[in-house]
Amino acid sequence: MIEAANRLKTVEEYYFSKKLREVNLLMASGKPIINLGIGSPDLQPPKKVLSAISASLENPIAHKYQSYQGLPELRDAIAKFYKVHYSVNLSPSTEVLPLMGSKEGILHISMAYLNEGDEVLIPNPGYPTYQSVTNLVGAKSVFYELDESNNWLPDFQEMEKLDLSKVKLMWVNYPHMPTGARPSKTLFEDLVAFGKKHNILIVNDNPYSFILNESPKSILSVAGAKEVCLELNSLSKTFNMAGWRVGMVLGKSEHLNNILKVKSNMDSGMFYGIQKGAIEALKCSNMWFATLNNVYQERRKLVWQLAEALNCTYDTKASGLFVWAKLPAFLKSEEFIDLILKENHIFITPGTIFGSKGQGYIRFSLCASTEVLEEAIVRVR
Repeated sequence: MIEAANRLKTVEEYYFSKKLREVNLLMASGKPIINLGIGSPDLQPPKKVLSAISASLENPIAHKYQSYQGLPELRDAIAKFYKVHYSVNLSPSTEVLPLMGSKEGILHISMAYLNEGDEVLIPNPGYPTYQSVTNLVGAKSVFYELDESNNWLPDFQEMEKLDLSKVKLMWVNYPHMPTGARPSKTLFEDLVAFGKKHNILIVNDNPYSFILNESPKSILSVAGAKEVCLELNSLSKTFNMAGWRVGMVLGKSEHLNNILKVKSNMDSGMFYGIQKGAIEALKCSNMWFATLNNVYQERRKLVWQLAEALNCTYDTKASGLFVWAKLPAFLKSEEFIDLILKENHIFITPGTIFGSKGQGYIRFSLCASTEVLEEAIVRVR
């Protein structure tokens, strides 16, 4: 038997990869499962995006290898998007690097900057991939706890008590997933100051800033942020293009050059047609966001009703593609969702997959039609 690499002992298969097999088996056996677990948009991308990818297929260069840095017009569209929506000035030639989804950027950044034994600040609760990738590259996860009492924001006083001498990287994610917490007025300024003080690279993972959020923000809008900050972003949620795998990392040219050394050895460029579609998406007017959010507002109202039917509480001020709900006292997240799956045939995400601070919480996705959500409410009631 040929043994797997030791690094695989530090990670497990992604939760949704495992759990969805169980859900799919139930569906195959005839169970009418309603999936409110994963945040995979069920709505269509803008029509002009679909037209762009269709038209691109006749271009003679469409099926060739593409640039590792993406089409110049895609980088330009990303820079213009950041200028219009975040008031951030970026050089399209040196401060923008398209990615095949922002998730790959987590690995690329980690490989570019982390040595074995380096430490990484990771939010608890937070996106599980931050910890998994940290483990895969041989670095050490240091968790900073987020709490509902502090609106799920970092406690800098508590972080200052930590030994930060080996910390090289810090993951942040606002608007926050899974809780939907929005950044405070001073959060990004405080993070930039913290990164400069301790010589830590701060990476803000920012794919949810346009979903049910009236004031999108970028950490790169803070003066001096590019010295110690990177930002990841994605078209997956904002333009219903999750399967297209279009993301980006933005920041100082020196940082992006380091990431490119990794990326250029792991792929051979993004498909031409996808890039042309992404360019059109980035040109969408504010009407697109308003229309999209009208749909999610209606869905969220129904999910709130579903949460109430399950005796859960929630924050009406949260944003993003999910509703983060608190269970009644003494109920355990995974036991609860397994019971609901068995008895009501509804799949909900347990808060514990995002860290120990997720115990006692569950997360509902808004990626289901109003008809499906109404059916879920009927089943629970």
